[in-house]
Amino acid sequence: LFPATLTYDTLRFEYEDFPETKEPVWILGRKYSVFTEKEEILLDVTSRLWFTYRKNFPAIGGTGPTSDTGWGCMLRCGQMIFAQALVCRHLGRDWRWIKGKRQMDNYFNVLNAFIDKKDSYYSIHQIAQMGVGEGKSIGQWYGPNTVAQVLKKLATFDTWSSLAVHIAMDNTVVMEEIRRLCQSNVPCAGAAACPALESDVLYNGCPEDLGLRGRLPLWKPLVLLIPLRLGLTEINEAYIETLKHCFMMPQSLGVIGGKPNSAHYFIGYVGEELIYLDPHTTQPAVEPGDSGCLPDESFHCQHPPCRMSIAELDPSIAVGFFCNTEADFNDWCQQIKKLSLVRGALPMFELVERQPSHFSNPDVLNLTPDSSDADRLERFFDSEDEDFEILSL
Repeated sequence: LFPATLTYDTLRFEYEDFPETKEPVWILGRKYSVFTEKEEILLDVTSRLWFTYRKNFPAIGGTGPTSDTGWGCMLRCGQMIFAQALVCRHLGRDWRWIKGKRQMDNYFNVLNAFIDKKDSYYSIHQIAQMGVGEGKSIGQWYGPNTVAQVLKKLATFDTWSSLAVHIAMDNTVVMEEIRRLCQSNVPCAGAAACPALESDVLYNGCPEDLGLRGRLPLWKPLVLLIPLRLGLTEINEAYIETLKHCFMMPQSLGVIGGKPNSAHYFIGYVGEELIYLDPHTTQPAVEPGDSGCLPDESFHCQHPPCRMSIAELDPSIAVGFFCNTEADFNDWCQQIKKLSLVRGALPMFELVERQPSHFSNPDVLNLTPDSSDADRLERFFDSEDEDFEILSL
């Protein structure tokens, strides 16, 4: 059964504020104190782009659905994690949305990439139609891996952002593959596409120098998505500390996942609770006003975010990271290596320099759990279980 759909007005009275706790609040790599920085926490959360169910948008494919209520929650979560990558790319992690304040053009360029119409780069229309190639009919529920694969394909058309999108399968991140993908000689598509707040193209993290152009390849900003299965029917406790650490990294884009048939975009944690944005609110589709300006308030969650116990998380997730420069990627690798030394934290994935010889081509990996697991796999919320290897202690 699909979750009941609530309106924005009924929701706004049901959210608890943050608990009064000495535990730090982590939001996408930023650490806050509830006692001294509550306004900063809420401003950070509100500034994330919030994509929910919409109704009365142009029919998908011309004759398909005009609303994604009941089936589009994971697609919306995919939009949210990817929008965070575009915000970091074009506006920077420190950018904040303030109600009523005039925003820069790049903000509206990012937002327009997700608007519910067929010609937006990452619209529900594009995701649903591209998903057909992944074996998902329009209106069918997606899992984290499918939405990641679709977004990777759509990003190739987004020349403005010029992103390198890598999906690490088989619970393994191969550094050599990522460097090969990001060290491309394809130039940025104009100054607006170059890294946020920088006027110069970055060459391996360094400002452009004419003498370097011929010698150093351009580093395309990296969006790294890692689909994972962290247990069979529930999350294995051994992964919880590692999952928390992912939200502490400055490269964090958060996590998409949720409960069976109900996807959420997780942006942080406090104590033993995950903090998330919930797409299960149906709002009217938005169209530009008479002036051509896009009304944007409904794309920002202006109440305290939802929370849930980490133990309730479904084991099928995708973790995201953004590395704007090669230095960011090298730093991320160092943090992942240190994380393997933390007591009581079981690694969620492996980081290797080059692809192990026993691997097949990453593009054709099709890892199938043992058939003896089939009865236990039935209750999983996603039909794409065959894309994951079961992790065990």
